[in-house]
Amino acid sequence: MSALIESAPGYRTRRTLPLRVEALRQLKRRRTLAMGGVLAALPFILVAAFAIGGTPDGGENNRVTLIDTATASGVNFAVTCLFVSAGFLLVVPVALFCGDTVASEASWSSLRYLLAAPVPRARLLWSKLVVALGMSAAAMVLLPLVGLAVGTAAYGWRPLELPTGGSLASADALPRLALVVAFIFVSQLVTAGLAFWLSTKTDAPLGAVGGAVGLTIVGNVLDAVTALGSWRDFLPAHWQFAWADALQPQLEWGGMLKGSAISVTYALILFALAFRGFSRKDIVS
Repeated sequence: MSALIESAPGYRTRRTLPLRVEALRQLKRRRTLAMGGVLAALPFILVAAFAIGGTPDGGENNRVTLIDTATASGVNFAVTCLFVSAGFLLVVPVALFCGDTVASEASWSSLRYLLAAPVPRARLLWSKLVVALGMSAAAMVLLPLVGLAVGTAAYGWRPLELPTGGSLASADALPRLALVVAFIFVSQLVTAGLAFWLSTKTDAPLGAVGGAVGLTIVGNVLDAVTALGSWRDFLPAHWQFAWADALQPQLEWGGMLKGSAISVTYALILFALAFRGFSRKDIVS
């Protein structure tokens, strides 16, 4: 059958399911618009919370945290938005976009028709994965961009006040903010890999999304078990806030490099399992 397809006049594997077509399909979905709305609304909610509750002050033992410097400048506010959302809120869009890819097609009974188009299985997975990761990256960028705009309007354009003391000029702080966003995206690749792999295993999108979020939470719980000692270094959750090293007077790379290596390794294994399993799977939906 594959030989007949490859020899068909005008048939080109690379022209099946173009990325722009898949991207437009995903952008028009309600869950995409809803997720974008939630992320864009968070900075406004935080500004309102600070307006009602007052300016944050020093924490216990006069220890200054990112929350305490949230209203110091627009850049500080954008960093705070990332800080309060990196542990869970930003996990949801990644799990949603990557876990709702193949499973949603199966739940709509359209997956077999896509493959009969014919779209090669590897091509279908590749297109969906690239678009899902692109939308996940867009979600990571949307939050700090809106936070930066809202924070600048509310608190002004001033240097980034560092929790450890001192400050960074706005021109120097923006590259640090971009580095923080990039690291958070890389650290979420494990969740993306889990969601994508589960999406190829089930016909229930909610199961893939919920499973990825649940396993990510389990990882956070295990990281809190100090009895595990050095074994926690192999948990992606152990490094999820290593981006705080970018908010030092002197940029520290050690934690972010270790965290990135762990996350990318797990993600590549999970993506490989997804492609391998889907290539041998009987498609009946």
